[in-house]
Amino acid sequence: MVTVNGHMASAHPDLLVGPASSDDAGVFDIGAGRALVQTVDIFTPVVDAPSDWGRIAAANALSDVYAMGGTPLTALQYLAWPRDKLDLGLAAEVVSGGLDVMAKAGCTVVGGHSIDSPEPTYGFAVTGMVGSDSYFPNSGAIPGDSLILTKPLGIGIITTAIKRGRCPPELASIAIESMAALNDLAGSALTRSSAHAATDVTGFGLLGHLKEMCLASNAAATVSLRLVPIFEGVRDLLQAGMWAGGSARNLKSILDFVESEVDEDDLKLLADAQTSGGLLVALSPESAGEYQRSVPGSAVIGRVRAGSGITVTP
Repeated sequence: MVTVNGHMASAHPDLLVGPASSDDAGVFDIGAGRALVQTVDIFTPVVDAPSDWGRIAAANALSDVYAMGGTPLTALQYLAWPRDKLDLGLAAEVVSGGLDVMAKAGCTVVGGHSIDSPEPTYGFAVTGMVGSDSYFPNSGAIPGDSLILTKPLGIGIITTAIKRGRCPPELASIAIESMAALNDLAGSALTRSSAHAATDVTGFGLLGHLKEMCLASNAAATVSLRLVPIFEGVRDLLQAGMWAGGSARNLKSILDFVESEVDEDDLKLLADAQTSGGLLVALSPESAGEYQRSVPGSAVIGRVRAGSGITVTP
């Protein structure tokens, strides 16, 4: 990613969250106790069915707003399509899937842009609203906090298997529904549970996004592998070689930050690049139970501690 830290275009007295902390979204104070949350996410197909790709792209873009504790308001749609190679009817299916999820989120698609391109690409820029004193950047984690993950890991391994024609249909279906599921409950529970920090787990994998949280919060973390939810069947796919280049780069990028007591395959699971993954939340242990009751399937996977780095235990 190209950063613009230090440039006058990325600095403003009302910019509450900008590029410096590698956060999910920008937050800009507009007065009267309100702030805008802004984000953009665009990617190439991760599944076979066009409508499913559209649904996943929309949920993925909305996730950054939810991770900040915000409510989505409007979205701009972006579509790049190889019109001479792929039927425009397929593009209509992609767009229909995206609009269905935006409607479910109560987010109004106000326009967008499309271009002719050699490779199909789709996504959204989303604007949401949040209280100017009640948003959740990745920089607020406190030693002693519990770490909660709200969706299982393994999406990158599963989508790699889908692309190679090696994924069991039932597992593919479960993963697609997980990717298309909104993180709205996980986002709205942040305020009720007085969370300290949050981020969504996407392309950098669990350990990559946790590393960003630790660095931004000047803290360390411990993750217990046995507590981390992982889709059933993912380990078999990993052993069969379903491992993407992006995930391999993730693993390489965190090795100097991680002290591991588990084997390499287990670390691969924790570094697996996710698409439209769950939220990673830091909050007090006293609030963890309330948060879990609000977000079905969420799990305490570790804790924040003083120091630096990440320790992975069995």
